[in-house]
Amino acid sequence: MFDSISRKYDLLNRIITFGNDIKWRKKMFSIAKENNPKKILDIATGTADVALELSKIEDSEITGIDISNKMLSLGRKKIETRQLSHQISLECEDAENLPYPKNSFDLVTISFGVRNFQDLENGLKESNRVLKKNGVLIILETSIPKNYLINFIYMLFIRLYIPFISSIFSNNVSAYSYLQKSAEKFPSGEKFVSVLKRCGFKKINTYPQMLGATSIYTANK
Repeated sequence: MFDSISRKYDLLNRIITFGNDIKWRKKMFSIAKENNPKKILDIATGTADVALELSKIEDSEITGIDISNKMLSLGRKKIETRQLSHQISLECEDAENLPYPKNSFDLVTISFGVRNFQDLENGLKESNRVLKKNGVLIILETSIPKNYLINFIYMLFIRLYIPFISSIFSNNVSAYSYLQKSAEKFPSGEKFVSVLKRCGFKKINTYPQMLGATSIYTANK
């Protein structure tokens, strides 16, 4: 599915989020920089936008993984264009069966990826396993606004606007229909905090973005 939407993925992200995805990645970078990580794993890296943002962290070594080879191919082109191949490497791997030893990374980031895990808790436990003690997890994911009026507008947005835009710019409308449905079903907010706790994380913080339509979560191993 992600292979089929890879070419228009970045463009549709800009349109659907009204360009806020750029701001959210910068926020992730600001949080990450405070912890001065050296070894970073970016799960569901897609076309490597988060990995490229994190490359601004001095002396960092970044591994980006994804299950979509076409997404990774586009990401590699970006990395080569910016001459960052010495700092960022992309690999085709499964987030729920990571090939890395435990305690390998200072930081794990996941941007709009956890809701696509087949087994959410198994994937998060894998992230916990490869993190070093006191390592940091940063997740950017869709969430459901708590305010009833904003929630109503949000539901109209994801059920009408996203399908409309994807029908214009994408050749795979069903893929964006899936993404819209997965956003609605994802256990965001306090429910997701509870999931993170069950998976062994602590010191969990939630930072709502765009009136609660998206959230950044941080947690420590």
